[in-house]
Amino acid sequence: MVVLSAARWLRSRLTDRFWRVQEVLKYARHFRGRKNRCYKLAVRSVRRALVKSTKARREKKRFLRALWITRIEAASLEHGLKYPAFISNLAKAQVELNRKVIADLAIYEPKTFKSLAALAQRRRQEGFLAALGDGKEPEGIFSRIVHHY
Repeated sequence: MVVLSAARWLRSRLTDRFWRVQEVLKYARHFRGRKNRCYKLAVRSVRRALVKSTKARREKKRFLRALWITRIEAASLEHGLKYPAFISNLAKAQVELNRKVIADLAIYEPKTFKSLAALAQRRRQEGFLAALGDGKEPEGIFSRIVHHY
């Protein structure tokens, strides 16, 4: 048997159980109290820590999305648009920027964000005009447009 290093030779001599225990204790080294020395306590703590870190990764995504939306809303209110109107009119104008990029533009590129807000505002006005049309309803269609003569 050829062994390339002392560590590999030692590893081949010890049992698998020892190495499994060492791996769990390696993850528990920074814990306080007996949790970083006693295997029985360390297993519980490490499993709990791994579960919490998995949940935290999902919550981080939610938190960041809420942060981006808050930033976009604050910046769009400065330009006279509410958040839902701003986002929907950008989508109708075929601007395919995600919320992270729009939030970064609002903070670091205010002139670019101002042009996006102007684009959304213009698209909104076009939508109102298209909805009104020429002011005449087609034959046989009743609408809520009120004519003041």
